[in-house]
Amino acid sequence: QVQLVESGGGLVQAGGSLRLSCAASGSIFSINAMGWFRQAPGKQRELVAVDTSGGSTNYADSVKGRFTISRDNAKNTVYLQMNSLKPEDTAVYSCYLDDFGVDYWGQGTQVTVSS
Repeated sequence: QVQLVESGGGLVQAGGSLRLSCAASGSIFSINAMGWFRQAPGKQRELVAVDTSGGSTNYADSVKGRFTISRDNAKNTVYLQMNSLKPEDTAVYSCYLDDFGVDYWGQGTQVTVSS
C-alpha cells in the first residue's frame, strides 16, 4: 500500500517560517498530482497548494505569495515552504497524492502560529 508521511509541523511565531515535507512510499505507478490541504477548527478543509504532473501549481488565494509548493519526483516527496506565517494559518495540514484514479492521504501534521 501507499503511505504518506508528513513532517515539519510545529509551533512558530507570527512572521516565521516552516517547511513541511511529505514522503510517499509503497507501490506507486504514476503520480498525477501531489498537494496540501488544511483544516482549522470551525472551518472546512481547503486546498492550500497542488503540484501537478504537468508542472503547474495552484494556490489558495489566502497563501499566494507566502507559500511555495515543490516536488522531488525522484524521492516521491512534496514540500510546502511557508513564509510570513499568520495565526490564521494555524491548522492541521494533510498531504495528498493522486495516482490517476486512486488517491491517498497522510495523517496530517499540526501547524500552530502564535501571535
